[in-house]
Amino acid sequence: MRYGETKRILVTGGAGFLGSHLCDRLILQGHEVLCVDNLFTGSRRNIAHLLGHGRFEFMRHDVTFPLHVEVDEIYNLACPASPVHYQFDPVQTAKTSVIGAINMLGLAKRLKVKVFQASTSEVYGDPEVHPQPETYWGRVNPIGHRSCYDEGKRCAETLFFDYHRQHGLAIKVARIFNTYGPRMHPNDGRVVSNFVLQALLDEDITLYGDGSQTRAFCYVDDLIEGVLRLMATGLEVTGPVNLGNPGEFSIRQLAELVIELTGSRSRIVFQPLPPDDPRQRRPEIDRAKALLDWEPTVPLRDGLVRTIDYFDRFLGETAPA
Repeated sequence: MRYGETKRILVTGGAGFLGSHLCDRLILQGHEVLCVDNLFTGSRRNIAHLLGHGRFEFMRHDVTFPLHVEVDEIYNLACPASPVHYQFDPVQTAKTSVIGAINMLGLAKRLKVKVFQASTSEVYGDPEVHPQPETYWGRVNPIGHRSCYDEGKRCAETLFFDYHRQHGLAIKVARIFNTYGPRMHPNDGRVVSNFVLQALLDEDITLYGDGSQTRAFCYVDDLIEGVLRLMATGLEVTGPVNLGNPGEFSIRQLAELVIELTGSRSRIVFQPLPPDDPRQRRPEIDRAKALLDWEPTVPLRDGLVRTIDYFDRFLGETAPA
């Protein structure tokens, strides 16, 4: 699907899981893409197939430093998004969310262009409202181990809306729920990549708590379609808009399905629940349906088959000779 004229588009975090898929779609639509990433969690492997493309450019850069480029649109996806990675250097995580947002907003203001912010379901914290609508303000621990990411993204949303109100900047804010698919980082500590790799290696599958906590899993192609549709809306649509799959599964159900699809001999083992780990997470997507005519179409089983195939090939390519 095409969403207008050819543009030069900046994607920060463009070598990451979501960013690389977004770059693919933008190139497919005929745009020029400037992919910016410091490669802390992103990987050249994710964009290797694009590096020789005439409309694709890669720049290694950290968004906590100003960026002086000329573009027609900005997608700000730069930030570690898994607990393993964002807790590795929590101060840098908060700086990436906040200073990175300030730098991208300043660039958008100077260029007078539309800017997209990849926010997160983590702004809802451990929610008291279920499912989570955009009107819910959240329940977040401001001083916990996850706060660098949760509060960093909340502050970034504040900055986006203040730039919109104060400077008339065209903004789009999406709150992205659990997303999975090919190009997930193999060591990101997320539940889908963890379970798939453990199952493929016939290792014990680790569940935290009793496995009854729930999540909603959106396949990456569906998510990117929602992002593109949000960016294509008129200036009156700012968001925030929840993007995620409202199908809810317990973590134990996910583990059992992965074992079934891989034919693994893995056993399920239990570990203590990490601090501030949300008990429930499921998006209400009525706003996305109404404003974007969007909802996910890929069932969890189908998406997992594609993800398992990716990691199976990944293990084959990285195995010692």
